[in-house]
Amino acid sequence: MEPETASTEPTSQSRSARERNWAPLVIASAVVLAILAVGLLLSGHRKQSQDSNALSATPAPYAANLLLTNLAMSESSNLAGGKVTYLDGHIANQGDRTVTEVEVQVTFRDFANKVAQSQTLPLTLIRMREPYIDTVMVSAAPLKPGAQQDFRLNFDAVSPDWAGALPEVKIVRVGLK
Repeated sequence: MEPETASTEPTSQSRSARERNWAPLVIASAVVLAILAVGLLLSGHRKQSQDSNALSATPAPYAANLLLTNLAMSESSNLAGGKVTYLDGHIANQGDRTVTEVEVQVTFRDFANKVAQSQTLPLTLIRMREPYIDTVMVSAAPLKPGAQQDFRLNFDAVSPDWAGALPEVKIVRVGLK
């Protein structure tokens, strides 16, 4: 009788088990890399679009007749425990038309003077201050020629990269009557 020798050749069953063990790891790695690549592309695109939006937004033609002054920043806590940032100011209609809508682009910059956040939003006028500050859209209280009014812009989130200086405010759209 000849002694049995252990075969050094793996069986097809153990070979397929090893291949199956690598497949989930390879797939998971590919998925993670794909997610990272998409995330990097989107964050780079968002930053690039913020920079180009801040530079490319052209003022509305009637904007030269609207004077924004007394800009001031403030913040408060909301009921959900978050922080709300406000930009208050004063707008004066020095033109000869009634303004029914104003849209502004607000650009927050970082310490390197690069765009940290750029946001376009409608200007809201302060209707009353007591017992709380109540705002309305310009369409609800149009600005007649020569009229002046305080306004407030609300930001639920401001980039943590913001340097803390007053943001740039550019009027990009004006509705007229």
